[in-house]
Amino acid sequence: MMLRKKILVVEDNMINREMLCEILDPMYEVLEAENGQEALEILGRYKEEISLILLDIIMPVMDGYTFLSHMKADPNYSPIPVIVTTQSDTEADEVAALSHGATDFVSKPYKPQIILHRVASIIHLRETAAVMHRVQYDRLTGLYSKEFFYHSANEILRKNPDREYDLICSDIENFKLVNDIYGMPAGDRLLCKVADVYKEFVGEAGICGHLNADQFVCLIERHHRDYTDEFFIRVNEQIRALTDMKNLVMNWGLYQVKDRSLLVEQMFDRALMAARSIWGQYGKHFVVFDDEMHNKLVREQAITDEMEQALEEEQFEVYLQPQYNIKKNCLSGAEALIRWIHPERGFQSPGEFIPLFEKNGFITKLDQFVWQRACAILHEWDQAGYPDIPISVNVSRADIYNVDLPDILMETTKRFHVPPQKLHLELTESAYTENPNQIIENVALLRKLGFLFEMDDFGSGYSSLNMLNNLPIDVLKLDMEFIRNETAKTATTGILYYVIQMAHSMDLHVVAEGVETKEQLERLASIDCDYVQGYYFARPMPYKEFCDFVKNLKK
Repeated sequence: MMLRKKILVVEDNMINREMLCEILDPMYEVLEAENGQEALEILGRYKEEISLILLDIIMPVMDGYTFLSHMKADPNYSPIPVIVTTQSDTEADEVAALSHGATDFVSKPYKPQIILHRVASIIHLRETAAVMHRVQYDRLTGLYSKEFFYHSANEILRKNPDREYDLICSDIENFKLVNDIYGMPAGDRLLCKVADVYKEFVGEAGICGHLNADQFVCLIERHHRDYTDEFFIRVNEQIRALTDMKNLVMNWGLYQVKDRSLLVEQMFDRALMAARSIWGQYGKHFVVFDDEMHNKLVREQAITDEMEQALEEEQFEVYLQPQYNIKKNCLSGAEALIRWIHPERGFQSPGEFIPLFEKNGFITKLDQFVWQRACAILHEWDQAGYPDIPISVNVSRADIYNVDLPDILMETTKRFHVPPQKLHLELTESAYTENPNQIIENVALLRKLGFLFEMDDFGSGYSSLNMLNNLPIDVLKLDMEFIRNETAKTATTGILYYVIQMAHSMDLHVVAEGVETKEQLERLASIDCDYVQGYYFARPMPYKEFCDFVKNLKK
């Protein structure tokens, strides 16, 4: 009797895990893990016996990206193919999964026949040497494929310890727009031209690879040529001339290979980090990975290593910032903001750890902590006879795609005996641009359950009248930079008045964030803004300080 091949399913949602097991069980032996840490332990027991891994990204304890980084760093596990499963099917999510080492990408809800075909196909690819040889080269560009480039580059560095090398990568700004505006065939032609340029300037001095979407890389002997901004500006001009895309912006990053203990995959991440550090900088197209970037990587790793412990030890604290009703001149609500008070390093900047948590998936766990704390505060206020005001909490992009979000929010409000309408949910306008139909459906469902939605950061750069027309929200929150710029203009030159009037015509209340001066407040009051918050009234403050603040208002 032939032994069934083993497949490891890594998924924290029990229902999703059971669905995958039901799909796979007739043909494969299925191993199960609820998070990345459990999956690593199972890998340690079975190693190469596992034929394939189906991996969720957003999980507690250890998320999918962290699991992939550990797995791909170990030569015993790195050859095992990984199919990422996710609720979101955006290009950004697919590129992120593939860049972390995934083999393929499937979206939920699962389609059994597609799952079975992809699983069988990928296992077959791994087991068939002839097929593996054919995938050494990227079908579109003729350059090395990702896996073969990594393998070849690692071998080159291993066999030539006395030679010096640089790893150079490139990244096209807003490549998705190229496909949207010019079409997929034009995007493919662009990638082929970029590949030709790589072949030309690398020549026999190194190897080139096409890794993901618009990302290319080469390993080249140092001093093969001088790398300067001017050189890469000429390269970009050459590519634009070949494709007739006059506004194309291509950024380049270089990692000087010094630490040979790093895998080429890690070197590429550093070169890509350098390239992306100059996004949007006019006239700057090339940068070398340096000590400052290295320190940032070390810092991010330290934050990642400490985040779980910080939550467990209650280092995170919810601050509250008051919101005011301009017309009634009274307190109307509060916004819950997360703060990290580290026992050794003190106050940690949210601008540093929030984007990192959004990237590694920990933001979902942190958001749920804030929701629970906000509901506990609302319950305490109700018992103490405080003013009947709502608290606004953030709902990240990762949260809104979670199929369990309505259940989580309803369970949280019921546990603390809080009516859903007192917990306002803030969604940034940039989230709408990724998968608008799913956002609209999820927001509509939550509003039916009684929750009120606020569109946060409106005017920060992604604003769309179509978004306002389609998305069922209750409150429009104007971005603080938008407020600062608009209130600096005369009443006849700015658009702030018209934005507020438009919102009112759609039965939306308007909150102005970042109000810092009396002049700003008077301007907002004169054009019928409903609510304001900002340093002019009060900074975000710890819970006890906020309670004292409210008591003083009563006097």
